[in-house]
This record gives sequence, structure tokens and C-alpha cells, in this order.
Amino acid sequence: MKIKANGTLLELSEKGTPQEAAGALHLTEPQQAVAVTVNGVLRDFNTSLSDGDEVVFLNFDDPKGKEVFWHTSAHVLAQAILRLWPAALPTIGPPIENGFYYDFGNLTLSDQDFEKIEQEMAKVLSENYKPERIEFKNKQEALQTFSQNPFKRELIEGFEGGGISAYKQGEFLDLCRGPHMANLNKIKAFKILKTSGAYWKGDSNREMLTRIYAISFPDKKKLKEYLELLEEAKKRDHKALGTALDLYSFKEEAPGMPFIHPRGLIIWNRLLDFLREHLKAANYIEIKTPAMMSKELWERSGHWYHYKENMYLSLIEDREYAIKPMNCPGCMLFFRSATHSYRELPLRIAEIGHVHRFEASGALNGLFRVRSFHQDDAHLFMRPDQIQSEIQHLLQFADQIYSTFGLPYRLELSTRPEKSKTIGSDEEWDHATRGLKGALDNWGHSYRINEGDGAFYGPKIDIHIRDALGRHWQCGTVQLDMSLPEKFELSYVDHDGAHKRPIMLHRAIFGSIERFFGILVEHFAGKFPFWLSPYQVKILTIADRHVSFAREIASEIQKRGIICDIDDSNESMGKKVRNAQLLKVNYMLTIGDKEVENKTVALRTRDNIVHGEVDFLKFLSIVVKERDEKSLLSPFCTTEEKS
Repeated sequence: MKIKANGTLLELSEKGTPQEAAGALHLTEPQQAVAVTVNGVLRDFNTSLSDGDEVVFLNFDDPKGKEVFWHTSAHVLAQAILRLWPAALPTIGPPIENGFYYDFGNLTLSDQDFEKIEQEMAKVLSENYKPERIEFKNKQEALQTFSQNPFKRELIEGFEGGGISAYKQGEFLDLCRGPHMANLNKIKAFKILKTSGAYWKGDSNREMLTRIYAISFPDKKKLKEYLELLEEAKKRDHKALGTALDLYSFKEEAPGMPFIHPRGLIIWNRLLDFLREHLKAANYIEIKTPAMMSKELWERSGHWYHYKENMYLSLIEDREYAIKPMNCPGCMLFFRSATHSYRELPLRIAEIGHVHRFEASGALNGLFRVRSFHQDDAHLFMRPDQIQSEIQHLLQFADQIYSTFGLPYRLELSTRPEKSKTIGSDEEWDHATRGLKGALDNWGHSYRINEGDGAFYGPKIDIHIRDALGRHWQCGTVQLDMSLPEKFELSYVDHDGAHKRPIMLHRAIFGSIERFFGILVEHFAGKFPFWLSPYQVKILTIADRHVSFAREIASEIQKRGIICDIDDSNESMGKKVRNAQLLKVNYMLTIGDKEVENKTVALRTRDNIVHGEVDFLKFLSIVVKERDEKSLLSPFCTTEEKS
């Protein structure tokens, strides 16, 4: 039998499997061949191959490879738990962005139990089981197998169509669709990270389960690097830095609704000013729609039926209203308020709208998960022939924004879900998807295709930024919507006088501005580039006789629109420097007798690099240029730092 494996033609035995092909290619290292696709579909390594099949082996660095690696590891965790707590009830154990978790009923544990769980996992791995797939004949057989676990039985009862499978390793059997790794010996390092409570199926009215988070790797070095990354992430925690820098706070009187402090508002306003500069240059118009609108609007948009439990409702004069959870319906009303010609298209309408969504209190997380936030939404209306050019324009727009912050990104195209769960004709979906894909191809950046992961109303492009710690955040999105223009009966007058339905794109770049703010705090570790910094310059006086000159140069700095504070306290100079460094002040200017006499300043950067005496006006011209160019790197940093 001849197949193609990783682009190489191989001749296998009549009953050849991916495992045999991996051996022929010598993919034996722990990080290699952790998952496999056969003709584009993830499969187990003992799958029977046919002549002409195309096999691709996925390494640990591949996202799909990680998913299989971590899901297999979740079964190891569950097996260890049942050995230690036989009465525990396993529920689900999926891979997540970093590692995996497993939820258990009838289990109580604490951090003190982590070590013995890890020891038991090591025992399971030493036994080097080869996960075995079991196909049930029917639902009844599966129900009988898991008769003692009500959670598994509920999952089985909910399955519709298709086969039901489980995976067995040693004495452990778990309901699972797979696939898994060929054996467990590729798992060389693992760590239990934390435990928490979680409701069954995320429903607060259901059973409370114990969730165990963990992570695993094909070598110990990767685990060490990851744990070091976690320690660095703790130092960058935006909740702690927000307090230390006096940027924002959270109050019990308004859970999930952040208070932005004066210094935080400096950053906030600069982000919005920066965004609006780009909106103006790209010929957007900006609108503002009401925060609260009537039930009838939300019924028309569909939110009342599908999102009501996440909306804040109110009854006023016997009429029901809702605070908006999205900006889109308000923009639809604005578009309908006038007759539009094809000559106006594309029409780009932006709104930095304040929205509210009810999130469970346990899900709230600083600025990352809130109930009250602002979205930098835009809705673009166009003709069908303009889709590709508009997408390219949006990609350029996003690139300009993210590159200013030094944020690399990846692109993902999500295509049509199961046809029965979508609106629109085949022709409309094909045209829309071709438009998005064509724009991505022309853009020239690599992108990933998520088959069937689009919205019910259209395909979409998601933009995942990567921060300084290598974490990915989905902020930007471009979504083609065939639903709302139909529901709101939007139209434009075409060149032939006929009324036609416009194509509409949703787009966001920051996404939630609060969340983007938090991401930037952690990305920069509070050390913001000069143009964004809320603490740009601080003047430190050595004695009272130097205060007059300090005020004179502070005035000159402030005239240029630069934030400048004076520390003329009686603290020691060492304490003044330390206080400024704790606030991540970009530049500290020390004033003493020599500086007063020479009309100079002694410059120190926040990374404690002392430049000594510099000409004040020269310093001022350099930092004004640094601000105007929105430089990420200080012109006063060393050659070593620049490299």
C-alpha cells in the first residue's frame, strides 16, 4: 500500500497505520508526531489506512497537536484521581489554551493534595499504556457502561446521531470522541496548577464540581520555561499594577464595573484619540446611540430571544427596556434614518459604545472580564463587489493599530457552520467566504482556516494579538452579517434605481477597550511607551533652593503637552528616585546647584540608567519627537537594550 506522509511517498504493509508511517519517518522524539490527520481529519495512530491516503503528523508546536497532547494528559489526570479518590465522578476534561482541566463530582481537595496527585500521575505514565478506542454498538450499551456516573449518562442521553466512543488505558475507561496519542510515554513533564469550583455545564442552578487545572509537556525544559512565564505573569498582573500605579479600581458597590482614575484616564483618552485619528484618516463617520432602548428593538434584532439572560432590563411607564449589550441594533436604526445611494458605499460608521452584559460574579476578572465596558465597534455597509477591498482595508487598519503597540498577531478565517444552523443562501455564503479569503490571500500574511466555526449569520476573520509573554488574545474581529440588514430591512438605491440589500461587516480592533487596556498594562508591565505613559517626567529637587528652577522647567515641559510632576519633598534623593521608579516614570530629572547654574538637568531613566547632565532644551526636543512618533523604545536607552 502506498501513501503520502508529511509529503513523502511511503510503501506500508497491507494493514498499514499512521503509527507504522511515523516509524518509517523516524518521528520518535517526544515532541514529534503527537497527533495525526488522515486526509485532513484528526485520527488515532492505529487507524487503518488505504492506498493513496495522505497523512500529516502534527508536532507539539502545532495547536491541534497540543490539543491532542493535553486531552490525552487529562485522561492521565482523571485516572490518577480515581486511584486516589475512587468515589469521585469524572465529568469532562478538555484541552484549553494553556493545558487542560478536568471537572469531578463528589470530590473535595486542596493545594496540599497536588503533590500526591502528581506522584500518582507519574505512576500512570510509568505504566506506558496505549490508549485504546472502544466503539459502543448503541446508546444503551454506553449508558450501561457508565451506569454509575450520572454526569456521563446525561452526556450520552444528549448525543444525537453518530457513534459513541470511549478510550481505555489500563483500568481507566472514559467517554470520549478522541483522538488520543499513540501512547503515554511522550508526556515527560506535568504540573497541577490550581483547583477551583465550577458548575456542571456552566449552570449556577446545577451541581458544583471540583475543577483541576494542569499542564503537560514533552520535555522538562518546556515545563520550566512555562512556570517561569507564570511567575513573570504574576509580576505583570494588571489588577496589582492598576492599584500600584493608581490607574483604576474595582468596588463592591459596582461589581464588574471598573472605576478609571485620573492617571488611568490619561491612557484611556490617548487610546481613544489615537483610534479617532485613524478613523478620521480612513473616512469613518462616528455616531453615538442610546444606552437603553425598548424591548421591541431587541426582539427585532433577536437578542431578546437569545441573549435576554445576559441583559439588564427595566420597566418604565409600563414599557420594557434593556440596556444595550451590543451597539449593532442602534447603528441599524441610524442607517435607516436616511435614504442611501450606491455612491455613498462603502459607508463606514464607527461607535465607541458603552455596553453592559451580565456575567456571573465568579467569571469576573479585573479588566479582562467585566459587566460594563466600551467597544470600538464599526459597521461597514457596501455592495457585494466591494467586500474584498473593504476587508483588505480593515486588515491594513488593524495592522497600523497593533504595530504601534508592538503587538504581533495571527489571523483566523472561520467558515460556514452546519447549513441547517445558518441563514442565507449557498450563493451568498460562497460569495462572502470568497471575498474574505481573497482579501486574506492578497494581504499576504499566513492565516488559519477554522472550518464550520463562523457565526450563523456569516463568515468571519478573528485577529489574535500576541503579548510580550507570548500569550494570545482575541481582540479584533471582522464579521460579515447577512442577518441584521435583513431583519431591519436595510437598503440602498443602486445605479439602476432598484432598492438593494447592503452587505454589512461588523468590525472591532480593540474589542473591549477595558480589556485592551488591561492587556497593555501586562504587555508593557506598567512601563508604557512615552506617548501613552501617565507618568512621563518627574523632576526631583535636591534642596528647597532648587524648587524655583524646577518649576520653571516644568512649565516649559507642560507647554509641550507633556505630563510633568515635581517631587520637592524632604525625602532623601534615593527615596525620591525609588518612588518615581515604582510609578514607572519614564524620565527623572534631578535638579541641584550645578543644574541651576548651567540651566541643565541630570537625566535618569526608569530602568535606572544614569545619563548625567544633559542640555534641557535638547532633552525636550528629543522627548517631544519620541511622543509624536509614538516610539516604543526610548531614544535614551542603551545599545544593548535596543538589540
